[in-house]
Amino acid sequence: MSKFEEKVQLYKQSSDELGLGLSESLIRSVTKGLGPSIYQEDSSKVSGSDKDELTRVKTNFLVKKLGLKDGPELDAAVAEAVEKMGQSNRNKYRALVYALLVKKFKKESIYS
Repeated sequence: MSKFEEKVQLYKQSSDELGLGLSESLIRSVTKGLGPSIYQEDSSKVSGSDKDELTRVKTNFLVKKLGLKDGPELDAAVAEAVEKMGQSNRNKYRALVYALLVKKFKKESIYS
C-alpha cells in the first residue's frame, strides 16, 4: 500500500470513529488536493486553538479554494468543523476538517 493510500485509510478510519459521515471518495479527493503537506506532522493537522491557523483555513481554503465570500459564517463553519473533530482530539487532520467544510458548503463538485 502506498503512503498516500495509508493516509486515506487513516483519515477514513478516523472519520468513522468520530462519526463524521464523510465518504471515502471525498476524503480521497481532498487528501489528494492537499499534496505533500499530508506527510508532514505539523501541516497535516489543524490546531483548533490557534486563531492564526483558523484564519488561514478560512482565508486560504474557504475563500481562495472554495470561492466563498468572507464573513462571520465562515468563522462559525471553521469552529463547527473543529468542534466536530473534538476539542480534546489532538489529531484534527486537515483533510477531514477540509472535507467537513466542503460538505457543509456543498462544494463537492470542486473535488469530483
